[in-house]
Amino acid sequence: MKVVVVPSGFKESLSSEEVGKAIKKGIRRVNEDHKVTVIPMVDGGEGFVETIVKLKEGHVIRTEVAGPVGERIDSFFGMFTENGVKTAVIEMAAIAGLRHVPKNKRNPLKTTTYGVGATIIKALDHGAERILIGCGDSGTSDGGVGMAQAVGVQFKDARNNKIFIEGGGEIDRAHSVDMSGVDPRVLATDIDVAVNWKNVLCGKKGVAHVFGPQKGASPADVEKLSDNLDHLADLIFKMTGEDLSKANGSGASGGLGAGLVGFTGAVLHPRFDIIRKYVEFSDAIQNADLVITAEGCIDFQTPNDKIPSEVARIAKKYDKPVIAFAGTIGKKAEINYENGIDAFTSIIPKPATLEKSMTDASKWLQRCTESAFRHLAIGITLAEAIKKKDKKTKKAGV
Repeated sequence: MKVVVVPSGFKESLSSEEVGKAIKKGIRRVNEDHKVTVIPMVDGGEGFVETIVKLKEGHVIRTEVAGPVGERIDSFFGMFTENGVKTAVIEMAAIAGLRHVPKNKRNPLKTTTYGVGATIIKALDHGAERILIGCGDSGTSDGGVGMAQAVGVQFKDARNNKIFIEGGGEIDRAHSVDMSGVDPRVLATDIDVAVNWKNVLCGKKGVAHVFGPQKGASPADVEKLSDNLDHLADLIFKMTGEDLSKANGSGASGGLGAGLVGFTGAVLHPRFDIIRKYVEFSDAIQNADLVITAEGCIDFQTPNDKIPSEVARIAKKYDKPVIAFAGTIGKKAEINYENGIDAFTSIIPKPATLEKSMTDASKWLQRCTESAFRHLAIGITLAEAIKKKDKKTKKAGV
């Protein structure tokens, strides 16, 4: 059997490569003869830099920046050269991702993307002529105002005084924007951003309402953030004439997508369009007998541009069955049956704390895969037995 494994990572637990290795081990426990091809995927979040740089034979540059809660953290960005153009690869998650926000400090009213802007400047200092940014797994909801301030944007209050905005909870303090201090290299450099195309900045389906709670926002915080991101959309509209409130991808990484467009002139792209320029897997899926994918959580949001649904969409073009493994199964997960995933299951074998689930994820994923393939082997054996029986019946003329 030819099996193609195209997994995402399990946030804050396993990289997509580690997920792929665990699934492959589980398959091999059942049958060593299965041909297993693992193609790790990234969605702009954790692992984005590592994957792109590895494929492009580039290198990683270690650095130190302000993290999402203001403390200095060790981070990195990548560099590679293609067609004579030096390209920097920046991973938002490595700078202001949720994993960098201690659980007792998860407050999106205060977390900031300042380090993202600082990394853009560092990349330019290293000679970057183009910048590719992956948005995902964020721990912020500041609409990119932190990033903007790091590249030189200045915000002013109602009295025209310069102010410094610390987090999404303070966006409403800004009444005007001064772009005169922006590093000219930023506006002269092509910046492409890989985003979840269905994430929007404002409204009830905006980023504050959809993702605010998982970043630590209370119901009151969500309303505050939503109002402030509405205010940010108005500021950008007054400055550029572009309405980003419901624009595709504008809500990526807590509104960083909108901030990058409004304050740096960046161009947003569906993350799968960006990824598929570097990672080709359609041919592998076409030649497979079975497709396996994986994600930290399978729920009603999975069809919204998440890796399992995109893998399933391509698999269905070739009529290939798809199984998805997940850390958890969330609300309305059954919608995925209508979007190309034929079966899904949680890898967690028993009630466990989040910490234990993260620690044992690789072991549980191997066991879950082994169990699934043992069930599959039974089905194959039964199918072969029935086929033989039918042949005998036809031969006997019954």
